[in-house]
Amino acid sequence: MAITKRTELKEEILPNQVIQVRTTTVVEEDGVELGRKHHRHVVVPGQDVTGEAQEVQDIAAALWTADVIAAYNASIADNDPA
Repeated sequence: MAITKRTELKEEILPNQVIQVRTTTVVEEDGVELGRKHHRHVVVPGQDVTGEAQEVQDIAAALWTADVIAAYNASIADNDPA
């Protein structure tokens, strides 16, 4: 009876170039799934991604140009009620 735990990642790119990351933790016993748990978080343009999985870092490097970061920051400022 070997119990194993593994993680799966799924990334989604939102229209404003925010990366939504879903991490799924899967627990199995002898290859039979016992359970799974999801955690979701977002990473916004310009955010430090050094603590993220390598594939998230690669996506951010490819998507987040200076123009994308500026457009995202402008959209946040436009939506600020203050």
